[in-house]
Amino acid sequence: MGVGQVRFSRRQGLVATAVGIAGAGMMAATGSSAPDATTERWTYRVRGLRAPVELIEDRYGVPHLYARSEDDVFLAQGFNAARERLFQIDLWRRRGLGQLAEVLGPEYVPQDRATRLFLYRGDMDVEWSRYAPDAQRIATQFTAGINAYLDWLDEHPEHLPPEFGILGYRPARWDPADVVRIRSHGLTRNLTSEVVRARVACAAGVDADQVRQGLQPDHRTVVPDGFDPCALPDDVLEVFDLATQQVEFADGSIRKAVVRDPATEGSNNWVISGERTATGRPILANDPHRAYSAPSLRYVAHLSAPGLDVIGAGEPALPGISIGHNGTVAFGLTIFPIDQEDLYVYELDPADRTRYRYRDGWESMTVLREEVAVRGAEPQTVELPFTRHGPVIHVDEQRNLAYAVRTAWLEPGMSPYFGSIAYMRARSFDEFTEAMRRWGAPTENQVYADVDGNIGWVPGGLAPKRVGYDGLLPVPGDGRYEWDGFHSGDDLPRVLNPEEGFIATANQFNLPPEHQGMGLGYEWTNPFRHQRIVEVLSCQRAHTIADSQELQNDQLSIPARRLVGLLSEVDSGESDLRRALRLLRDWDAVESADSAAAALFEVWLSKHLGPGFVRAAVPAAADVIGDADTLVLLRELEQPGRWLPDAAARDRLLLSTLRSAYAEVRERLGRGEGTWKWGRLHHSFFEHPASGAFTEIDRARFDVGPLPRGGSPDTVNQSSYRTSDFRQTNGPSFRMVLDVGDWDSSVAVNTPGQSGNPNDPHYRDLAERWRTGRYFPLAYTREAVERVAERRMLLVPA
Repeated sequence: MGVGQVRFSRRQGLVATAVGIAGAGMMAATGSSAPDATTERWTYRVRGLRAPVELIEDRYGVPHLYARSEDDVFLAQGFNAARERLFQIDLWRRRGLGQLAEVLGPEYVPQDRATRLFLYRGDMDVEWSRYAPDAQRIATQFTAGINAYLDWLDEHPEHLPPEFGILGYRPARWDPADVVRIRSHGLTRNLTSEVVRARVACAAGVDADQVRQGLQPDHRTVVPDGFDPCALPDDVLEVFDLATQQVEFADGSIRKAVVRDPATEGSNNWVISGERTATGRPILANDPHRAYSAPSLRYVAHLSAPGLDVIGAGEPALPGISIGHNGTVAFGLTIFPIDQEDLYVYELDPADRTRYRYRDGWESMTVLREEVAVRGAEPQTVELPFTRHGPVIHVDEQRNLAYAVRTAWLEPGMSPYFGSIAYMRARSFDEFTEAMRRWGAPTENQVYADVDGNIGWVPGGLAPKRVGYDGLLPVPGDGRYEWDGFHSGDDLPRVLNPEEGFIATANQFNLPPEHQGMGLGYEWTNPFRHQRIVEVLSCQRAHTIADSQELQNDQLSIPARRLVGLLSEVDSGESDLRRALRLLRDWDAVESADSAAAALFEVWLSKHLGPGFVRAAVPAAADVIGDADTLVLLRELEQPGRWLPDAAARDRLLLSTLRSAYAEVRERLGRGEGTWKWGRLHHSFFEHPASGAFTEIDRARFDVGPLPRGGSPDTVNQSSYRTSDFRQTNGPSFRMVLDVGDWDSSVAVNTPGQSGNPNDPHYRDLAERWRTGRYFPLAYTREAVERVAERRMLLVPA
């Protein structure tokens, strides 16, 4: 469309009038515009709107939606989510509902079947009532907005995201129930850990598993009566893994994806009282850690309507905002590791394997049969068996056993993050706490601040009451190991305005003594990130927004500091070991991307010292455990005697593993230590989910990176990585620092960008900011938004 031309669609009704000069051709291709004198104003006619909605996209890709009603603002949010992230949310929906084979072919039927086992299938009236009184209405408006954009695409197929053309299918319409029925993308725990613990128990006894995962509070588990750890099949979690992994593409067929590890997906948050800040106003900071992809899991947006003015990050397939503020209250989340899953083992009736032993008799499974549409083939019928506890994920015909998952996330009100539609509208700590009482998943630490100067901590999550067992190992499903309902949200701890003047959480063990007997869970993330946050905040009496930004990007490793301290007690006459010892002893324990010592330390810890400790401590289970719990490792190295016989054995382990680590780094990075850099090994890479099906040219368009990366799993600037190639697997997906009360002084950054369109500058424009610890202003007032406005759109009723 040329400058000054008008396009009018009689049926769907797009009116786009180009009023600018510069850049008109480029902007017309995306339905957006450049700022100021060169601005094009696009007008979309949107079915379902009651009144016009103004959409201003700022120069960082953040949409600011101004509507005359909440109904319209949520509809506009859905329309804009589809406009920016259509392929991402369509794939999210298809994966979650088990409808991949319909467009990708028969190879995906097993994943469709697996995912359908974990759909919510309960009473929808009860489901909607668990979130907010208008939850169904919000989901209805949001999905109507998505569908309105699909209507527009029917008239303008040239704007269809390129992924659909590459893969050869079109996006599907949404039903409001799709938003809440999909559960399998959330973060819950601890099913996979139960299985690993059982395998360790078979190999070396259940106590040996403490090397892999230390328990907090101090606890010793026992093998449940009636469960044989050595009977667990190798593929017992195959269906569960299929149900919870993302979609992977390789030349048009599915490949085995890397299964997410909930233990490595955490976050940091803190909130600081005005008594400890330079301005006298509270500061709230949050950086949730999730797996990386392009586009980002997070999407930053601003929703403004009478009675609602909320800004922050959410997930593009969900309405509302999960992390941000509403002009009165600020909120930010991390995972609070409640154990919400159990694996049940059943004895089957030899004469009828759809019946299982329960108490004194046999009980029949419920078996649903559903048709799966298959691209290029006839539909396939799949069977979905369920016991009274949950979906059956494996049948061991040789041993006549079945395995089913009991999980809180199949209960009403457990759609991940959807409950934020309640707390994002809170105006006080009491209202916020009331909303969190009903919170289901994922289990969260919420930190809170408001314009009156209050700060608080409110954890939430549906917590089972287990009777007679601790949930750390699989249990027989014969009725001896049951849940006696769930803890009330009022049973969980809360804090308002603590004497310390700040609150920080980083997935660490933070249960007060009076709550440690509730059996909420025993597997918590190691405390190192939290310790470093507290160390820094405790020393600051006039904390600033810049200080929080610096702390979110902090790469000092407490494990490195402790381990380097141990090296002062050892020595060696070998030249390579002398070099390695000198390099680490002279280091400040900061794991920057250009640090030679960080490269040596991380290779040593993750590939040599940790696995070497496991081999020394529990050799019979070394192949099962792999790497050690770093906290358990440090404690044993500092005070040997439980897993290592004495200090001499400790020193031999330190030197032998450091020797082999030094040799590996020299092989990877060269003989000269002057060329060593942690960022030459450790890197971030934002891969598009369909990258495996793309040509090399398309991969270059859609994938972002690699980017050199510092940090580690134990630094505040968290960076978990796979040891095969040191690619970062997850870390801060979004960073935010809020100046509570002077909202326009707040800052944020997403990664790699806001847009899902690889031809849009906002697809990757934030990656370098994120990598180097820089932020953009999170404009909130209309005046501030106008200062950074870049593209303007008007959505009008069709």
